[in-house]
Amino acid sequence: MNKRFVGVLVFAAVVALAVSSLLYRALKNNSQQPVAVATTSKIAVAAKDLDVGAVIKEDDVKLEDWTGPFPEGSTSRPQELVGRGVMIGIMAKEPVIEKRLAPKGAGGGFSVLIPPGMRAVPLRVNEVAGVAGFVVAGMHVDVLISGNAPGSDNRQGTVTKTLMQDVEVLSAGQDFKKDPEGKPVVVQVITVLATPEQAETLSLASAQTTVQLALRNPMDKTIAKTTGTSVGRLFNGGLALPSVAEERPVRPAPPKPPAPKVAPKEPAFVMEIISGTSKKENKFETAGEGK
Repeated sequence: MNKRFVGVLVFAAVVALAVSSLLYRALKNNSQQPVAVATTSKIAVAAKDLDVGAVIKEDDVKLEDWTGPFPEGSTSRPQELVGRGVMIGIMAKEPVIEKRLAPKGAGGGFSVLIPPGMRAVPLRVNEVAGVAGFVVAGMHVDVLISGNAPGSDNRQGTVTKTLMQDVEVLSAGQDFKKDPEGKPVVVQVITVLATPEQAETLSLASAQTTVQLALRNPMDKTIAKTTGTSVGRLFNGGLALPSVAEERPVRPAPPKPPAPKVAPKEPAFVMEIISGTSKKENKFETAGEGK
């Protein structure tokens, strides 16, 4: 066997042995390093589903183990959450964070959802508007009214007009009223968010007209310009019917009676009397004057 070949084999074996030894030591050192253990801490979570408007009680929140950083606005002291109103629903075992709660001292209930300067206005609408959950909290609607305008000749019939557009719905549900016979009936009630001026208009419209809601895309902020429509337009090709005053024929005014003829006044008869150097005149009325 060639000695040079044997030397190469021996050198390769020594190098392989050295590399293997270094690799073994590296793996051994890594295996001896302690594995980082994820730290856990306590965080306040909802003990059950918390609905909008609810006031948090002591048994509504509890401490649970939480791995990783705390969510922004969370706390580890449940006693700080007692008495706060819920503005956004919280599911069971979900951390209770600040932005989902009403300010301290505001309490709970529906009023915590009303922004400053706004009002919540209930509207009684027909059955179609609230059926099958078509109108729910958070949606945006247009408010339409139907009725007869005061002072109109009623030839147009019932008029429907868009009263307000892009109005936010706060809640939708049912209420119990009594009919003229005293029997309870279910009516649909939609509560919308409005300014104080809009609240006055909506309150009057709800009492004096029939209110209907039209759903709209919440991303659509366009305010459409409409003129309204009426029953008369539906049966007249979209055109308004002429008013009674426009249809009534114009009669010519009767001729004025001629002025009575006045007989011309006859001049008075004048007589001159001359006596010496003096002279005087006497006037005598004619017989026909004064007739």
